[in-house]
Amino acid sequence: MSLKTSNLAFKVRVDNQIHNDMMRKAIVKAQETIGANRQKMVDELGNWEEWRDLSKQIRNHVLANLDAYLYQLSEKVQQNGGHVFFAETAEEATAYIRQVALEKNAKKIVKSKSMVTEEIGLNEVLEKEGMKVVETDLGEYLLQIVGDKPSHIVVPAIHKDRYKIRQELHDAVGYQGSEQPEEMNAFVRKVLRQDFLEADIGISGCNFAVAETGSVCLVTNEGNLRLATTLPKTHIAVMGMERLAPTFQEVDVLITMLARSAVGAKLTAYNTWLTGPRLEGETDGPEDFHLVIVDNGRSKILESEFKEVLRCIRCGACLNTCPAYRQIGGHGYGSIYPGPIGSVISPLLGGYEEFKELPYACSLCTACNSVCPVKIPLAQLILKHREHIAQNGMTPAVERLSIFGFNLANSHPTLWKVGVNLGAKIAGKLIKNGKAPIEVGALAEWTKARDLPSAEGESFREWFNNRK
Repeated sequence: MSLKTSNLAFKVRVDNQIHNDMMRKAIVKAQETIGANRQKMVDELGNWEEWRDLSKQIRNHVLANLDAYLYQLSEKVQQNGGHVFFAETAEEATAYIRQVALEKNAKKIVKSKSMVTEEIGLNEVLEKEGMKVVETDLGEYLLQIVGDKPSHIVVPAIHKDRYKIRQELHDAVGYQGSEQPEEMNAFVRKVLRQDFLEADIGISGCNFAVAETGSVCLVTNEGNLRLATTLPKTHIAVMGMERLAPTFQEVDVLITMLARSAVGAKLTAYNTWLTGPRLEGETDGPEDFHLVIVDNGRSKILESEFKEVLRCIRCGACLNTCPAYRQIGGHGYGSIYPGPIGSVISPLLGGYEEFKELPYACSLCTACNSVCPVKIPLAQLILKHREHIAQNGMTPAVERLSIFGFNLANSHPTLWKVGVNLGAKIAGKLIKNGKAPIEVGALAEWTKARDLPSAEGESFREWFNNRK
């Protein structure tokens, strides 16, 4: 998988998802449940806005001193006996991991959930070498066995209900049990246990890296990560270059905000801290540890007016409150990063050519701004994207021509008056049953879901004067 998850046109994707009743019901339920639980945790913690301010300060401090902390992190990892590789591009990152896997003669690789490995398309690269890559996060596993794509940053299979999952488990791997989550989970656990025991390499992401100690912090709810990072002889952790904290003290704050914002919990079930490979005298852990630090466009974002988006801790809170995401789901965005955060970061990482529609998948209600634990002004950044798209002539020609005509008329009062009076009379004669005889561009899109109001054939000023 890579950043882009679909080759369908944006409007086709959206139309498909709007008519996906199962997905919409599942997301409504999830948003309401997670939202209610989150609010309980926010109220229980107290002083929420002060926690948000502190989290923002921590992330801003890291971004302002990123080069120093990356250097400190890399030195500590190597002192601990690990290897560090800085990858400027996705291709460099996957090439390094591929080479490590080839040197280890790896046949089977187990992975815990990792957004950045999906961003760089790691699985496909390894599978081309004949290696079996097994996703061990339950949601990711359910998607992998049927060739589906994740639709949420935290809950990848949020778009499916248990009945759909039960049928797919039956068709893909011969599951014969009921649709009860506990029974399906037990079945998958039994299947994956053998994969953990046979794996040559375990690959994980990294929620936060601690520069002071060279540790990687990983938060999960299933325990699969601990098996994936301790049973195989080699552990490779892959992290976006911005996912840093100076010390454990700052990580404590960020994890407090992450768990509450992501799933409405005080803490995730498993909080794992890993510091290099197994040391002499230790009985478990990998013999070899590699940390791959991925840039893949982040340096350019850091230099731009969009740099605030790098504060993101991948909690998914913005998705859990977004009305647009509720209607079109993650697959409507066509990116592994959907929702408001995806509307900002996907065009930055993947380019406007692939993702210029995403900033328009937003009502600018600013709900995402209100819930972001690190106070990213997502709505304002989405507006900046729209400005860039308009200024660089990437909007449809009909739209540009319409805006030009509006600006021309609006800057000449006489022309405006004539246009309004004439337009009202024409509209009064042409609009029938809520539809115009010719509908193109934005007008055609607008009238798909609503009718035009019946026109009386007079301008507002004429109507107002006639009332006197």
